[in-house]
Amino acid sequence: MTENKKTVILIVEDEEVIRKVYADELRDGGFSVLTAGNGMDGLALALREKPNLILLDILMPIMDGLTMMNTLRETDLYGKNVPVILLTNLSASEEKIMNAITKNEPAYYLVKADWDLSKVVEKIKECLAGKV
Repeated sequence: MTENKKTVILIVEDEEVIRKVYADELRDGGFSVLTAGNGMDGLALALREKPNLILLDILMPIMDGLTMMNTLRETDLYGKNVPVILLTNLSASEEKIMNAITKNEPAYYLVKADWDLSKVVEKIKECLAGKV
């Protein structure tokens, strides 16, 4: 899909296999992809490269995803507005996650076990189009 060629997605996920699977699927969908293995590296990459959307795992070493998102939102206008999709194996009924999503809009979440790759790509396209 040529309309996605300049759309950059940052994947911040500590599990290398999951990170690679998402990256390959997104590249196959025509997106440019950046990856990071923890929140600290992800934050630095996001601020330097300014991707169009961030796919962000919550539970990671060094800096967890919620801390990364909160720090990003406090940084500058880009950080306040970039869409973030949180990836988790936790339920969004967890108060900490719901508070983070509400406080850090535009933010969305996906429970990893409930979504196949094609649905994740669909959700990304919806977020980028502002249809979510």
